[in-house]
Amino acid sequence: MKERWVQLGLLSVPLLAVYLHLPPPRLSPALLSWRASGAFFTYKDHSIFYRGADPHPLTPPHPPTAPSGGKREIFGLKTSFFLGGGVPCPAPLFSPPSDSAGAEGSSDVVVLLHGFPTSSYDWSKIWEGLTQRFRRVVALDFVGFGFSDKPRPHRYSIFEQASIVEGLVRHLGLHRRRINLLSHDYGDTVAQELLHRYEHNRTGSILIKSLCLSNGGIFPETHRPRLIQKVLKDGGLLSPVITRLMNFFFFSRGLGAVFGPYTQPSQAEYWDMWTAVRTNDGHLVVDSILQYINQRKKHRDRWVGALVATSVPLHLIYGPLDPVNPHPEFLQLYKSTLCTNDPWFGCQPAAFTHAVKSFEQHKR
Repeated sequence: MKERWVQLGLLSVPLLAVYLHLPPPRLSPALLSWRASGAFFTYKDHSIFYRGADPHPLTPPHPPTAPSGGKREIFGLKTSFFLGGGVPCPAPLFSPPSDSAGAEGSSDVVVLLHGFPTSSYDWSKIWEGLTQRFRRVVALDFVGFGFSDKPRPHRYSIFEQASIVEGLVRHLGLHRRRINLLSHDYGDTVAQELLHRYEHNRTGSILIKSLCLSNGGIFPETHRPRLIQKVLKDGGLLSPVITRLMNFFFFSRGLGAVFGPYTQPSQAEYWDMWTAVRTNDGHLVVDSILQYINQRKKHRDRWVGALVATSVPLHLIYGPLDPVNPHPEFLQLYKSTLCTNDPWFGCQPAAFTHAVKSFEQHKR
């Protein structure tokens, strides 16, 4: 019996070695098209992927002054909620992305901030819809995500990601323009840091015209991270072992748990998400990136305070079947903290579709 176990052990060593050195999946045609439509810029020796080149540059306007109050509107809509039908992530809304010139006659710019653990490709299904509303639509992969560099060892932080967004805005020559921010999940916290810098007139901060949040852990006290997230962020020496053993099955099962029952991604969409994670060995830095959960707790006053004190128009798109930011606790805290009693409810799962359309319909 002892010899049998020894034989099994010796057989498992080369099998494990092969498993740990499996190459990442090939990019699907959709991912290849997304990458080909983008470009890279350098931030502190790190290559950052983005999409959003302007086919028809406009003459930069004079820099606007900080907001001074008045009616709060976002994309032309007064502050409110949009309660979607359990859509914690963007649902399929439009046809595949193309390099549209954007809305004619509009000078608006929107910057899209994606969630964890995915990438800018999250926005592909609503890209065309956004280009119908905005002159310029810009999305990036944060460092550690998607097609961007994934350095290790590296101290990933929300502060660094916010600085990368500012760097991209400067790189594109948009630092004198007022920017609409549309964020999701992890991107919500990056947006909160950008908002704090803007309100405190930090040098290099971007000029924020409006902010639209969606299903993110903006309040640490109502944030319920998944068990695997807790283990990875606080697992010590165990975390690197788990990240190396991560595979498509466990990834898709874990991610599927945060989607609503009627908005589950297809198998092909899960493979695209997993492929983006595996690109540049991104699965090996997941535990380092997850320190953002601890950062949210540590800097709670700074980031929640930015939302409370700002005069920038705020908007929330919220899928109530989100187990990470559960209903009704999250929504109740949002309403009480931001002192707003103007909820806007909808029951369709495509929350992003209806929100963007309403922005257009409720112009001043």
